[in-house]
Amino acid sequence: MNIEPIAYIHTDFPTKFGVPRQSGLISDLKGTIIFEPHYRDPEAVKGLSGFNYIWLLWDFSMAHRKDWSATVCPPRLGGKTHVGVFATRSPFRPNNIGLSSVRLESIEYTDKGPILHVSGIDMMDNTPIYDIKPYIAAYDAHNDAVDGFTDSIVDIDIKVKDPEGLIAKSMLSEDQQRALIALLKEDPRPRFDAANDGSRKYGFYYCDYDVRFTVLGDILTIVEMPKVR
Repeated sequence: MNIEPIAYIHTDFPTKFGVPRQSGLISDLKGTIIFEPHYRDPEAVKGLSGFNYIWLLWDFSMAHRKDWSATVCPPRLGGKTHVGVFATRSPFRPNNIGLSSVRLESIEYTDKGPILHVSGIDMMDNTPIYDIKPYIAAYDAHNDAVDGFTDSIVDIDIKVKDPEGLIAKSMLSEDQQRALIALLKEDPRPRFDAANDGSRKYGFYYCDYDVRFTVLGDILTIVEMPKVR
């Protein structure tokens, strides 16, 4: 089977660390989907504006490997518990295909074809998109769904502190500022690193900034936020 990207999504995440673990977690995180030249026919998205959520099939482009493992250690389980790869959403799979449900905010028609504006993204910038399908609530939502081992995961209620007002002083838009705070509240650290004395400094790139922070208990403190671009 020959499979090729039909589009690429552009987001505020130049690297994979810090990207939300799940689509829809942070509604203020925006993305734009730009089709490849061969797929820019406006007829291809005719009727799509009638849906407010869509499925994206995409490429875990930074997780390609020559081999694969039958089991993985999900970070949400502390990084030490093995479960079957097909019981997880790990990017390290036989075929590196991701599946995300995002909100379709609007379709913009340009001289370079339609551009899809979406929110609730969980992808790096320039991630290849293989396919787009409408989300249909009558078929795609299952009220009797069981959540397996994820039911046992207890999240920490993280409180974000910004004593120097670095977020407000940045050139981020209001939407981007809200998204960054929501992202930090989700605790972007690896789960196995959740217990520490607060001295370790973490960081990830968001938009044009290197966001650096420490965490002690349930308090996340932003300590630096230099502009890198």
